[in-house]
Amino acid sequence: MPWIITKYLITAAVVVIVSEAAKRSDRAGALIASLPLVTLLALIWLHVEKQPVEKVANHAWYTFWYVVPTLPMFLAFPRLLSRFGFWPALAISAVITVVCFALFAWAVKPFGIRLL
Repeated sequence: MPWIITKYLITAAVVVIVSEAAKRSDRAGALIASLPLVTLLALIWLHVEKQPVEKVANHAWYTFWYVVPTLPMFLAFPRLLSRFGFWPALAISAVITVVCFALFAWAVKPFGIRLL
């Protein structure tokens, strides 16, 4: 139980650091948020918990493929935000991400990459 609490605290600290940095500087907050900190932590947790190398490698592999279709959301959200406000822009961005993910999963499937 202490280990899971430690993982929660460290992982939550990353989110707090990003949001606090973003309050002070848009660029610094975005830079920190764009770093794969959560993925790095997940890889560390998997390694420390003695997960098989294949599982750790698969996590990194699939993370790459899952990030790609989320990128259009970061371009759409700022435009949607100024037009519709925060919550509608966030909802529309989520829909854009789901659609992009479905299309991307369909597009890479012939290459042997199964995302769904």
